Amino acid sequence: MAIKTLSAKAAAALDKELMSTGAFSLDQLMELAGLAVSQVVYRVHPPNKGNRVLVACGPGNNGGDGLVAARHLRHYGYQPAIYYPKQSKNDLYQRLAKQLEDLEVPFVEDFPAAMKSTDHIVDAVFGFSFSGEIREPFPAVIRALEDTVLPVTSVDAPSSWNIETGPPESGLGSKFHPNFLISLTAPKPLVKYFKGRHFVGGRFVSPAIARKYDFEVPEYPGIDQIVEVGTGGEKL
Repeated sequence: MAIKTLSAKAAAALDKELMSTGAFSLDQLMELAGLAVSQVVYRVHPPNKGNRVLVACGPGNNGGDGLVAARHLRHYGYQPAIYYPKQSKNDLYQRLAKQLEDLEVPFVEDFPAAMKSTDHIVDAVFGFSFSGEIREPFPAVIRALEDTVLPVTSVDAPSSWNIETGPPESGLGSKFHPNFLISLTAPKPLVKYFKGRHFVGGRFVSPAIARKYDFEVPEYPGIDQIVEVGTGGEKL
């Protein structure tokens, strides 16, 4: 089943739609997104393959998804660590961080150093709304992601990639190709440049909203919040 992609503009409009006519709160959407991310990690890298997961979180909603994912991973038996250098003062993000602190999940300050003692990395730095220059302290994170041999799961978009045109042609981020990608709600155009295993997490989208934005909600098996699809959207 082919799944159409959503442009950055359409994805932003869809988020607003979900929180208006769809009657979802931001908290709910972030919880569902983070749950889906955690299920991808469990699928591709179960705890018996190494239970240390380093989650790199940006300052926006993508980072919030990473915080939620880390909480679920902790309950699955992983030992997550959080790199979250630009912590938001927003109440929602502060509550997500507090939940992790209560679970004794460590927050680390040196991302490249933390990579030396982890088994899997979750890239939740920049999402579909990213554009422009990568500001400090994130250039070092992108360079480390480019160079690592560790498996990386990116949330909605590999950080530094353009939502429409994929990886930069040169410079920072041009060599970053994560192993796994979870597209939230629906794939974005950048998936045609992605060569790894691709998942979609958007089981909560109603048929009416999917029709309005001209994409199909894939058939999610059982209780799964994710489904693996090809980069063209075909179900695997």
